[in-house]
Amino acid sequence: MGKKILILNGSPRMNGNTAALVRSFTEGAGSVGHHVTCFELQKMNIHTCLGCGRGGKDPASPCVQKDDMERIYAAYREAEVVCLASPLYFWTISGQLKCAIDRLYAVAECDGDLAHPAKECVLLMAAEGNDYEETAFWYDHLMNYLGWTDKGNVLCGGVREVGDIEGNEKLKAAYELGKSL
Repeated sequence: MGKKILILNGSPRMNGNTAALVRSFTEGAGSVGHHVTCFELQKMNIHTCLGCGRGGKDPASPCVQKDDMERIYAAYREAEVVCLASPLYFWTISGQLKCAIDRLYAVAECDGDLAHPAKECVLLMAAEGNDYEETAFWYDHLMNYLGWTDKGNVLCGGVREVGDIEGNEKLKAAYELGKSL
């Protein structure tokens, strides 16, 4: 039986280079029987975290804000693997993805010790350049803080314009990463 994989795609371009990585990753995961649920965050109404500390009272609806995160929470509870997908914006992930990640804190508030549910995680990113040092630092610390297990990443530089990624070896790497889970 395959794993349940949740993809949070933080790219504002629905047919851009990050989306191409997500498609390849999804095809690889599907080829070995994994079940993939992908949320295109750009299309969703997700508010920023209020930092109120009042979440966690209802595991089915952990945040006090009622917006499209409700759809994500259900899939997040079931997922064994979380795939974070984003273009590289100012040396880190997009605001869309950061906003969704921040809102996952409400799930940890359901636990008396504020523990995040154990997950495996992968990172997919596309960018014009190749300076992923700050993102790698952030991602490593995020995995440590959440207690998640890093299962790999695909970081594809040199792809600014939509379609620049076509024929890039990183698409195969994303496919293989999805398949390897």
